[in-house]
Amino acid sequence: MPTDTMTVPLALPATAACPQRGSGFAWLTPVLALLALFFVLPVLSLLLRSVTEPQFGLQHYAELIGTWTYAKVLYNTLLVATIVTVVTVVLGFPVAWLMAIVPGRWSRFLMGCLLLSMWTNLLVRTYAWMVLLQRTGFINQTLMKWGVIDEPLALVNNLTGVTIGMSYIMLPFLVLPLHATIKSLDPAILRAAATCGASRWQAFWLVLWPLALPGVASGALMVFVMSLGYFVTPALLGGASHMMLAELIAQLVQSLLNWGLAGAASLVLLLITLGLYALQLKLFPAKGGQHAA
Repeated sequence: MPTDTMTVPLALPATAACPQRGSGFAWLTPVLALLALFFVLPVLSLLLRSVTEPQFGLQHYAELIGTWTYAKVLYNTLLVATIVTVVTVVLGFPVAWLMAIVPGRWSRFLMGCLLLSMWTNLLVRTYAWMVLLQRTGFINQTLMKWGVIDEPLALVNNLTGVTIGMSYIMLPFLVLPLHATIKSLDPAILRAAATCGASRWQAFWLVLWPLALPGVASGALMVFVMSLGYFVTPALLGGASHMMLAELIAQLVQSLLNWGLAGAASLVLLLITLGLYALQLKLFPAKGGQHAA
């Protein structure tokens, strides 16, 4: 006698297993709202002020570029950011390479020292460099004691002091992405280069450097962009003769109440940053799809 049997489907259709989640930009609405509120609207506000206060026109941009004082500030900003970036790359590459090849215990120790430097208050680190670099500071006194110099060097209130202080502060921001890039490389590549007869310099310039270049570019871009907008360290170590654009914007807003010119300077700084980022994307496009394949 036939019995009643219940047939259970082995798998549910995809539409039945998972409810519909919607489509389009619905899930991006909170992110887009935050970007519009905290980025797009402030930038538009600065743009409007730069062309409408006190009257409509591009006079603030003409003054910013045509006036020697403001043009010199812009030149100082680009010069300091470039020098700091170059010095940071020269000092940071050996540090990142050392962290990648030493045993794990020493690598963690170096990483801890790097992070401790980042976590220390920026103002404290800047004042520490002021103490070290002044005419009666430890550096000058040590050099004079060793007979290297006869009189103290001028290491504060000039480009030298700004470069030293900012390079120290920016160093972790280059080492961290560069260390991640070097750490991901296969050590067998360098061994293969040595087996094929390449010298150490040839292995570095022809093998290691091209492979590490994306990490160098990412870290250098971060350092350059952050150096463009730095305020505390250049103000304390550089003095009025080496004013940078961020300090100028602060003075225009706080002391002169010139929001139009401050908005023009801020927009110029933003355009430089976006232009550099677009250049990096063009020179070093993302290769996530190739790795995924």
